[in-house]
Amino acid sequence: MVVETKVSGIIIDPISNSPVLILKEIGGPRILPIWIGVMEAAAIAAELEHIKFPRPMTHDLIKNIIEKMQCILTKVVITDLRDNTYYANIYLEPKDGEEVVIDSRPSDAVAIALRTGAPIFVSEEVLEKSRAMELFSSIEDEEEREKIRKKWEEILATLSPEDFGKYKM
Repeated sequence: MVVETKVSGIIIDPISNSPVLILKEIGGPRILPIWIGVMEAAAIAAELEHIKFPRPMTHDLIKNIIEKMQCILTKVVITDLRDNTYYANIYLEPKDGEEVVIDSRPSDAVAIALRTGAPIFVSEEVLEKSRAMELFSSIEDEEEREKIRKKWEEILATLSPEDFGKYKM
């Protein structure tokens, strides 16, 4: 089973200074944070902020190829979480053909979905795994690990729209 989500925005992890893509369950309380690269964050932020470039950037190029091939991007699904790595699929429907599923990094899939208006889904299994995943397992001091975990829980629980202006192009 999959859950439809929307991009709430991108924040910066105060511990690692890495961008974090925040997907929020539509009609529900769950939030999925996905740590992503700086370039992918810039591509997503550019679309969220309606920034247009004079020439197509990579995700714009992919959108243009999809359209020229007369395909429709029907959905993006975050399908798995293994060894702290998220996996996604892009679903394309050719004009006169069978659905095509393409493996993708979630950040790229989301960047393309935002450009095409395609819905973004997350599997229930990924939501459960991410909730149970020990994000801070590399921190050996249990007290310090618990302190950081509580800080993250507080950050995610109190996100507001203003918080998403922190990642700028």
